[in-house]
Amino acid sequence: MHVVQTVFRDESQLTQDFSLLQSCSPQLLLVFGSGRWLKKLMQPLADGFSQAVRLGCSTAGEISKLGVTAGSCVVTAIHFDATEVHSASTALSSMEDSCAAGMRLATQMPAPGLRAVLVLGQGLAINGSALITGLNQVLAPSVLIFGGLAGDDAAFMETWVLDNAGVHNNRVTCVGLYGEALALAHGTGGGWEPFGPARKVTRSMNNVLFELDGEPALDVYRRYLGEHAANLPASGLLFPFDMLASDQSEVGLIRTILAVDKVQGSLTLAGEIEPGGYLRLMHASTNALVDGAEAAAHGASIALASGHHKLALLVSCVGRKLVMGGRVEEEVEAVADVFQTGSVLTGFYSYGEISPFTGDTACKLHNQTMTITHLAERPQGA
Repeated sequence: MHVVQTVFRDESQLTQDFSLLQSCSPQLLLVFGSGRWLKKLMQPLADGFSQAVRLGCSTAGEISKLGVTAGSCVVTAIHFDATEVHSASTALSSMEDSCAAGMRLATQMPAPGLRAVLVLGQGLAINGSALITGLNQVLAPSVLIFGGLAGDDAAFMETWVLDNAGVHNNRVTCVGLYGEALALAHGTGGGWEPFGPARKVTRSMNNVLFELDGEPALDVYRRYLGEHAANLPASGLLFPFDMLASDQSEVGLIRTILAVDKVQGSLTLAGEIEPGGYLRLMHASTNALVDGAEAAAHGASIALASGHHKLALLVSCVGRKLVMGGRVEEEVEAVADVFQTGSVLTGFYSYGEISPFTGDTACKLHNQTMTITHLAERPQGA
């Protein structure tokens, strides 16, 4: 396995050739940047890497060997020695189509030898939990699902996905990774703390929350946010929900807000809500979030012989970036310190993170977490 990376930060770089990226003869290109960058690079990458799977999305910030950047585009080229790749893509007609879209993606993946699926989806008109449910209905339980939902800073206006056909604002796409040579590890970390009372979910449908304790959910949420309520839905990233079961036990999942409906008084969350469960507000400090990212990195550590390239895909929530502000670099630095040399970091700040919990195999939609998937290939004959 060989991994090389270029970070595009100036449009003058578009006139340069892609010799560094082409040097490893990649079968897979991962592309993370703004929608503007994706559109500018779409055709040059298609021309220069016609035989490679091209997969990417718009972001709320890019993660690379440089740390955290904004307004850039990170292109990571991966050459596998013994791992095969297969891509799939489908249009997403509506949020209600999310589960079916996951099933359509999965049915395009040949089953024999499939080890993992990296999935990227548009980040707004989507139910990420239902997307994962659709994938799981078709894929074998042993297949690791990971990835994330596209962002557009914190504008909540339009997100984009790149596949081999181009750049789209209404698609989900994935790549399957095949073969026993592939080594995988994953970790998730949070750092958020609950505050205030738990409120019962008295009316919800899928990922739309209508009532808490019999009151319109938006009214309850606004009371807690105070002056921050004027900036919804973006300010909701600072105060996500801790999801609890019907007996108020911990589920381990956080839900963040994608949209508000002032007429219905509802909140649309990035993933499904447990009917009859409870929700409780959360907040966080920078130090706690950095500790969460470090814990995710320890969960995703792969012990391989030195000299073998490894790729670490980091998908972190835009809400974490907003809380940390100018200190956001620290969570990526904490991950880099755990992995040290030999691992190339790539990834993005998202509207939803797709990964199992650390130590588990069942994929979940996370919000407000740092999720890390660490990939390598075992040495030949090992």
